[in-house]
Amino acid sequence: MNKIDVLAKINPQMRAVLAREDELAGDANDTSAGFERMRENYVAGRAWWAEGGPTMAEKADGEVPGPHGAIPVRCYYPTEAAAAGRAAGEGATPGIVYAHGGGFVLGNLDTHDRICRILADKTGSVVVAVDYRLSPEAKYPSAVREVAAVAFYLHGQGAAFGVDGERLAFAGDSGGAHLGLAATLHLREELGGSGFVRCCLLFYGWFGLADSSSMRLLGGPWDGLTEEDWQWYLGLYAEDATALAREPYANLFLNDMTRDMPACYIAAAEFDPLRDDSATLAAICEQYGTPVRYEVFKGVIHAFLHYTRMLDEANDALEHAATFYRQQLGLGPLPS
Repeated sequence: MNKIDVLAKINPQMRAVLAREDELAGDANDTSAGFERMRENYVAGRAWWAEGGPTMAEKADGEVPGPHGAIPVRCYYPTEAAAAGRAAGEGATPGIVYAHGGGFVLGNLDTHDRICRILADKTGSVVVAVDYRLSPEAKYPSAVREVAAVAFYLHGQGAAFGVDGERLAFAGDSGGAHLGLAATLHLREELGGSGFVRCCLLFYGWFGLADSSSMRLLGGPWDGLTEEDWQWYLGLYAEDATALAREPYANLFLNDMTRDMPACYIAAAEFDPLRDDSATLAAICEQYGTPVRYEVFKGVIHAFLHYTRMLDEANDALEHAATFYRQQLGLGPLPS
């Protein structure tokens, strides 16, 4: 009720993307189908979008020890030099820990493969994607702890992956953006510090708002993010969804963001119900002097990062994030 007519306002490329999405997996966002069917549709729908893109010098699957057992990871080495560092056991290349989106319920290493390859290619860094356990099988704060555990392990043992454990970053989209920032705060408060996390690249994340103007005005069948849909995801994520507002690694705004925060690239979509979460986080960063770049990409909806095959804004967001990242780490431009 009282929603903005999003489908009348999105840009032509976004409209074409939605038409293609309907062909690939028409009800992938339909929460009434149940999470098991949604997972199947999500994987099927993302397969086409993940095709093509940059070729890596090496791509390797592995495992990292975690609080609930081994955590599968996939490492993307964009250059021969980065791959050689892994072979030699030398941590010479910065690393980016990537947490995929999907509302904590959907997604895997394959669904975000193209995003990770593009990010590795544009940053020149090793991207380590995390296959954290999904909800409802695993409940909050399991995913936060697993994403944090991967960065914690790389900090101490990164050379085995060819990663410089003192120069790490988090990146993620949607629920993955939430997990990247939550893991940073968990490292800071619970695991001895997060100073080695130099940067966070956060694409249209939820950071803790329980209600907002954007949530009231936006969201529908095109993105599966009505208020009812959102409560469905949270109900699967936590044993008690009503308690998440009081949990510091769910409602991230409960944490002290006046200190020890990494530089943040924050990307939002104009017609995303979660847009105000990004705006709030960006305002906090600006208020307290955390290096930040905040962008609202016009004419697009939630999850737009997947659509680099057809959508300029998706490519721009990854390009801008990579530029910000390299600036913050003092890496300079990539060789042409």
